[in-house]
Amino acid sequence: MLVVVALGGNALPRRGEAPEAGTPLTNVRHAVAAIAEVASGHRVVVTHGNGPQIGLLALQSEANRDLRAYPLDILGAETEGMIGYMIEQELGNTVPGRRVASILTQVVVDVMDPAFRAPTKPIGPVYREAEARRLAAERGWHVAAAGDGWRRVVASPTPRAIVELAAIRILLDAGALVVCAGGGGIPVVVDSHGARHGVEAVIDKDRSSALLARGLGADALLLLTDVPAVMRHWGTPDAHPIPSATADDLRSLQLDPGSMGPKASAAAWFAATTGGFAGIGAIDDASEIIHGRAGTVVEAVVPEHV
Repeated sequence: MLVVVALGGNALPRRGEAPEAGTPLTNVRHAVAAIAEVASGHRVVVTHGNGPQIGLLALQSEANRDLRAYPLDILGAETEGMIGYMIEQELGNTVPGRRVASILTQVVVDVMDPAFRAPTKPIGPVYREAEARRLAAERGWHVAAAGDGWRRVVASPTPRAIVELAAIRILLDAGALVVCAGGGGIPVVVDSHGARHGVEAVIDKDRSSALLARGLGADALLLLTDVPAVMRHWGTPDAHPIPSATADDLRSLQLDPGSMGPKASAAAWFAATTGGFAGIGAIDDASEIIHGRAGTVVEAVVPEHV
């Protein structure tokens, strides 16, 4: 079975941990142990988040105000290489004898996507309002109130195509464990001549993972995070896990658009468009989720084995 395993950005680091160098290294080892269990019986492609890491790079890029900050597609490539390297190395140490390869992955978005006209995704440092507005005027940014300050907001367009899909297939056919599409992939648009260009955007990692899984003809998509399952009535005394759901059931839930909402949407889309299996849950439960014994199982119809 071909399984796409998507690691949430909050796993590297976990919630509340600083995104400094030693933290993700420790957590990568923890995540790879769970991936190795899945890889022992299946072909595996690993994707990962990069939210904390790209935020840190944006802060570092802003440290010298005399230099123009790197664009987000470059920062995305940096984080994809950095995290991909750590996962690739640890997989090689944990699963000896298996080829492992990480690949920088460009993801095509539509320049006419409505998200570019209404950016909503916060990125980078927090500013005072006056400074945020000054930077917006100087650099063409969009800014918005965020908590006690103001932040830059960027578009999060829908992923349309995985540029390196054929290369990923070749690596899989060669028996490799593949690490790719980190942080949702590097956002690019295609001009009228067919040339690709990076854009100032971030792509939802879960939706890119679902698109990748569909493009590869994967049998299963695992969206792993730091919570055990999709919860009904999250944040209330009545909160309880949902062990199984159809794609339509999952779409009907009112979930936080900043955390579980994108995972539920991606899982429902994959299940509905491919008839395949999607699972959402904790990293430690990866192998159990595949067998329907943990997390939330999502299929086009109600699973009989749950």
